[in-house]
Amino acid sequence: MKKLLIVVDYQNDFVTGSLGFPEARLLETPICQKINAYKAAGNDVVYTMDTHTENYLNTAEGRVLPIVHCVKDTPGWALYGKTAALLADCRVFEKPCFGCAALIPFLQEQRYNSIELCGLVSNICVLSNAVLAKAALPEAVVLVDASCTACADKQQNEEALHCMEGIQIQVIRS
Repeated sequence: MKKLLIVVDYQNDFVTGSLGFPEARLLETPICQKINAYKAAGNDVVYTMDTHTENYLNTAEGRVLPIVHCVKDTPGWALYGKTAALLADCRVFEKPCFGCAALIPFLQEQRYNSIELCGLVSNICVLSNAVLAKAALPEAVVLVDASCTACADKQQNEEALHCMEGIQIQVIRS
C-alpha cells in the first residue's frame, strides 16, 4: 500500500506568530512522531507552506483576513520548531491560498492508496487540502488525525472534523 503524509502549514506564524494560538504548540511532538513513523516505514512525506507576498493585504484573502502572515522568507513563514529539520529532505508545496492546487496532479501521478494530513489550521487549510486529496483520488483512504491538528476556536475545530467525516475523510480520534 502506497502511503503519504501531508504536513499542512506547520509554520511559525500559525504557531507562535501573528495567527498563533496556544494549542498549536502542543502539536509539535505528535506531528514529529508521525513524520518519523512515516519515514521509518518507508512511506512518503510532503509538506505545504502558506506563502504570501508583501502585497497580502491587497489580495482577496487579505481583505477578509487582514492579518499579515507567512510572507515568504520571513521568520513567520519558516517551519516551526523540530519539524523544520525533519522535513528538510521532503518535497514542499508553496501555496498562495488555502488549498494547494499543485497537490492534485502530484497525488494523481503517484497514485497513493492512503493520504494522511496533519498540521494547521484544521478548519481552513487542513480541511481544504483534505477535500482536494479526496477529489484527486476518490478511491484512496484520506485520513486526518485529530490529535495532530487544531484551530484557535475549539468549536470550529470540531465542526471541521465533522465536515471532513461527512465527505468520507476518516478522522482518527484517539
